[in-house]
Amino acid sequence: MQKRILGQGHLEVSAIGLGCMGLSFGYGPPTDKQAAIALIRKAVERGVTFFDTAQVYGPFTNEELVGEALAPFRDQVVIATKFGWNIDPDTGKHHGNVSSRPELIRRLTEGSLKRLRVEAIDLYYQHRVDPAVPIEDVAGTVKDLIAEGKVKHFGLSEAGAQTLRRAHAVQPVAALQSEYSLWWREPEQSVLPTLEELGIGFVPFSPLGKGFLTGKIDETTKLDPTDFRNTLPRFAPENRKANQAMVELVTRIAAQKRATPAQVALAWLLARRPWIVPIPGTTKQHRLEENLGGATVALTPDDLRDIEAASAHITIHGERYSPAGLATIDR
Repeated sequence: MQKRILGQGHLEVSAIGLGCMGLSFGYGPPTDKQAAIALIRKAVERGVTFFDTAQVYGPFTNEELVGEALAPFRDQVVIATKFGWNIDPDTGKHHGNVSSRPELIRRLTEGSLKRLRVEAIDLYYQHRVDPAVPIEDVAGTVKDLIAEGKVKHFGLSEAGAQTLRRAHAVQPVAALQSEYSLWWREPEQSVLPTLEELGIGFVPFSPLGKGFLTGKIDETTKLDPTDFRNTLPRFAPENRKANQAMVELVTRIAAQKRATPAQVALAWLLARRPWIVPIPGTTKQHRLEENLGGATVALTPDDLRDIEAASAHITIHGERYSPAGLATIDR
């Protein structure tokens, strides 16, 4: 597996990471614990060194899973987790809103260290920007945690360009994690140029469009009742039908490359910039293998121009989040 560098602090990670959220949270019932541990360890065996979790996934259960699965490989891997939601540090009760109060960050950090079974968090993201707390105070709190040896690198998630600049001025930001894929390209407008200028890495989550770009979902697909995609306008049946145009494009390129649509979607991201590291998630080992194969698909300049020209004529239907979800996104 090739390696890539995130940020000026030279955080080295595998070119494709593993998003672990779906193993415990969000996409239906949690995966059997032993199967989930086996999947994470299979990723290590295949050269993945970058694993993504968050306090809110569960809450806490995903951090516990990742900590147990990666304990034997601690010196070989980079574990990223996230703070920034109003969660009771003792009970794990999630109050449903964002909060990056410095004292709450500190209390939740202690729990993350224990659950992840680490002495320091490799990469610590603010999960969502808290409009009630100046970003300078958040960056300053993480800077103090770094000085104390509890955190190694600072990141932001779904932050806009101005927030990035303000945070980076206080504590260098190693990476921004935001949604980015062939069916969500807004980061190209102001975020990508800012990352390039400041030397910050980019970690796209949902690089496969929450599964849609794999070609395995259409308007007839029945999702589990607890799957959060049921709440996303983009996954309404009529929008899934309209959005097949993008899947057809990726499928056409995949056929030329003797690859799968998922592999082409990941290869496209890797080709955008050398400091982009997508983190597709999966619960199945054969899908893990497929996704990692995306790192070996070489898209030529002609392929990339073809994708650009064809996608320019495709309109994606539906918002990517519900109104409540969109309200937490920093523009």
